[in-house]
Amino acid sequence: MRLDLIGVPYTSMAKPGGIADAIRVLRDAGLAERLAAAGDVRDAGDLEPIAGDAVRGPSGLLKERALAGLVDAAHEAAGRSLDQGRRPLLVGADCPVLLGPLAAGRDRHGQIGLLMVDGHEDAWPPRQSKTGEASDSELAIALGIVEGLPEPLAQLTPVLDRRAVAMLGPRDREELAEANVESLRESVALFRDDEAVRANGPSASAGDAINALGPSFWLHVDLDVLRTEDFPAADYLQPGGLSWGELAEIAEAALTDPRCLGCSVVIYNPDLDPDRTCAERIVRFLAELVMTT
Repeated sequence: MRLDLIGVPYTSMAKPGGIADAIRVLRDAGLAERLAAAGDVRDAGDLEPIAGDAVRGPSGLLKERALAGLVDAAHEAAGRSLDQGRRPLLVGADCPVLLGPLAAGRDRHGQIGLLMVDGHEDAWPPRQSKTGEASDSELAIALGIVEGLPEPLAQLTPVLDRRAVAMLGPRDREELAEANVESLRESVALFRDDEAVRANGPSASAGDAINALGPSFWLHVDLDVLRTEDFPAADYLQPGGLSWGELAEIAEAALTDPRCLGCSVVIYNPDLDPDRTCAERIVRFLAELVMTT
């Protein structure tokens, strides 16, 4: 497997820092070197940092122009990697970064699927989101159901059909119900919350998800799919979740499949990891994943 490591210093939160610093901290922990030692991983550098003002735009999202710039940059970087016969591995930032590689894959392969391993569904209508962060709404954006987006983001979307989405690990059903936000669990190709993933087995769940997606798909891993005791360095924690071992089984099954175009790994806040224990665990997870694939 030939991978390109692409770092993403970005956060959709109003406050700077936090998740935007993830790739710097992970690089300090030896990410690039350990991935290169584990397999054919080329360091393609980091995207340029993109600042933004902490106001909601016409779509209801914070930092709309910065979001559009992020997606455009990730689109181009992932496209370059794919054109060279490699798989992009985007690390850092938060969930909206997946919109760029989804668009790049769609440009080259037509319809593309998404295997989303996440503790949240992330399909909030932006105006119903308490925060306005695009990380609440990236799946809604990808599906083309968010109006008022800035260019060039508006032209890129939609990049997905609901029946080309498989979701493993969401556990925010009660929060969505309390806010009267529609869940996607009945309309996507496959949906298993953390308990269902465990009951069916992580590898088997990944296989079922992949087989539901079609000829090509993108793997997206939001680390808040993990249990809080395994990964406390996320901003929005919830009860339940997967173990590192269960997540590794899913990621390995997906990334070894020839239909997988690449992967994004997001949501690490180093401000919540003062001793860098979580940084080391992420680096080890990624190195072991590369080694096994």
